[in-house]
Amino acid sequence: MSAAPLALRPVLAVIEVMSYFVRPISHSIRLAGNMMAGHAVIKVFAGFAGVMGVGAVLPVVAISAVYALEVLVSFVQAYVFTILTCVYLKDALHPHH
Repeated sequence: MSAAPLALRPVLAVIEVMSYFVRPISHSIRLAGNMMAGHAVIKVFAGFAGVMGVGAVLPVVAISAVYALEVLVSFVQAYVFTILTCVYLKDALHPHH
């Protein structure tokens, strides 16, 4: 920020402070969106299984496959959440690096 013109420094400071507050909010919205999307897909396939009745083998297999995918996505989301949290903490504690 020391290389920025003097007139822009207050604006850049406000933007930087806002970014520190917005990061956890956007992080939480992304995580919630990924969780809701997987649950919505499972609910749709469960609806198909309910409509098909006794011969609902394909929707049940699809539900099982989507559930396995949800478990994989949850591990990836936990990893990304952890990495981004560490990056955000490092930026907050050591802003000059």
